[in-house]
Amino acid sequence: MSDAAVMRIFGAFAVLVGLVIGSFLNVCIVRLPEDRSVVVPRSHCPKCGTTLAPTDLVPVLSWVWLRGRCRYCHTPISAVYPLIEALSGMLAWLVFRRIVTGPQDLDLTHAAAFAVYFGFVGLLVVAAYVDVRHWIIPDQTSLYAIPFAIAGVGFLQWIGYEDWPAIGWRASVSGALIGASTLATASIVARWVLRREALGWGDVKLMGLIGAFVGPIQVMFLVLLPASLIGSVASLAHLAATRRRAYLPYGPSLALGAVLYLLWGDLIARTFFPGVALWMGLLDPAPVLH
Repeated sequence: MSDAAVMRIFGAFAVLVGLVIGSFLNVCIVRLPEDRSVVVPRSHCPKCGTTLAPTDLVPVLSWVWLRGRCRYCHTPISAVYPLIEALSGMLAWLVFRRIVTGPQDLDLTHAAAFAVYFGFVGLLVVAAYVDVRHWIIPDQTSLYAIPFAIAGVGFLQWIGYEDWPAIGWRASVSGALIGASTLATASIVARWVLRREALGWGDVKLMGLIGAFVGPIQVMFLVLLPASLIGSVASLAHLAATRRRAYLPYGPSLALGAVLYLLWGDLIARTFFPGVALWMGLLDPAPVLH
């Protein structure tokens, strides 16, 4: 079997994993803002309360087969559910291809890296959607997840994972502290200058989580700056579309900036931040002329 065929098979498996995880992310999106358990009770129709059968829970396909309605009471089911599942499947494939560059990377070390960093992406998806829908970022997807992020990064260091975007546990700890403290300072200063809240503390805690996964310098230059640009573009687009100024949630911008870093951060660094790329070892030092 050719290397390309092997990568296609494992890539398809990654997509299936992403679709299944996406179904769980939907549960988190619905229940976390209400402080409900994401484990019990089992998935059920929010209208009639009927516990859903396994055939009702097949990612994407069940929604299509049932034409977007509950099998039991025929209440319409939001299209957000299959969209989140499909998004999760696509992101799983992208993370897989970023971490597993070829058959030589099909080992337990890279499988662990895929699990850690796709778990990170899953947290970002939930945080971003809940922030858009409810204007909050659950602590379960930010503050409470930071120790697990540090442990995950430290575990990858312990088993010898050194490929992108490995940073080590010390950089993870400093990234969490610097990420959170930077946005906390910005929030305090903005409130003092504008006399109103400009950045929520949910954003601060999410920034700490992102820093724990990507590192201190990376979170400042390769996540926060692109996220600020994304937020500015989104605000301008909203103003052009509605002719009204509005405060938009910042969590989705931070989440998108972190995903862009995870997938293409080395390219972004080389293109726009060569000094950071040099510090990260992504560029060779300039030769010394004699």
